[in-house]
Amino acid sequence: MTEQQAGSGAVAGTGTDDGIGELERLLGRWRVEGGATGTVTYRRLDGGFFLVQEVELEQYGRRITGMEVIGREKPFGAAAPGEDIVSRFYDNEGHTFDYVYEMAGDTLTIWGGEKGSPAYFRGTFTADGNVLAGAWVYPGGGGYESTMTRIG
Repeated sequence: MTEQQAGSGAVAGTGTDDGIGELERLLGRWRVEGGATGTVTYRRLDGGFFLVQEVELEQYGRRITGMEVIGREKPFGAAAPGEDIVSRFYDNEGHTFDYVYEMAGDTLTIWGGEKGSPAYFRGTFTADGNVLAGAWVYPGGGGYESTMTRIG
């Protein structure tokens, strides 16, 4: 077996995923401002394969609470996980939303549904990693600016 399992990004025998490692700068508690306001918290699940985001926001006059599990899909019986870092978000109104996460340097893109979608977030981390500023873009010209500032 090679050091990395073919196409998975998982380092053999380490119990970690290098793709999730790129997202570890999200770990901690953040204040969110812009089109949605409140706090989000990212934490790592034991094993190093998944992150969990816990959300407490207000958007469009509605209170939104929820959680998101972020990582590579590895269906039952699969030999290796998928290539993309994907997530599913669950909220207090019964909605589920799927995303694909992509890091390129200091820029985070979160695609709505699938990579290349016309609905996405794109933001850039400051040099110290304590601010992520960007915008959600929706098809047809919608969307909103969003800034996350680390508070813990």
